[in-house]
Amino acid sequence: MQASFSAQSGKVVIRLEGRFDFNTHREFRDSSDAALKTEGVQEIQVDLGAVEYLDSSALGMLLMLRDRARTASKSVSLANCRGSVRQVLDIANFGKLFSIT
Repeated sequence: MQASFSAQSGKVVIRLEGRFDFNTHREFRDSSDAALKTEGVQEIQVDLGAVEYLDSSALGMLLMLRDRARTASKSVSLANCRGSVRQVLDIANFGKLFSIT
């Protein structure tokens, strides 16, 4: 998986590409740490549009980001969720925990 992020007017977008699973926890953690430390940010959006696969450990990483963001008074949303990625999020009832588009 590749992870990159960009900041723009109070929002950070973390773009993920490829397989989002346990083997990529370090990359995700580095990107989320950078996003949480960005000054003036109120929202972190995780763009899953280029993610082809995610597993339960990825769901756990998203929940940890949500908890850490809440502690920092920031919100987390998930964007560009489609196909099997959207199915996994729906089965896990993530729509009750995140704003998903």
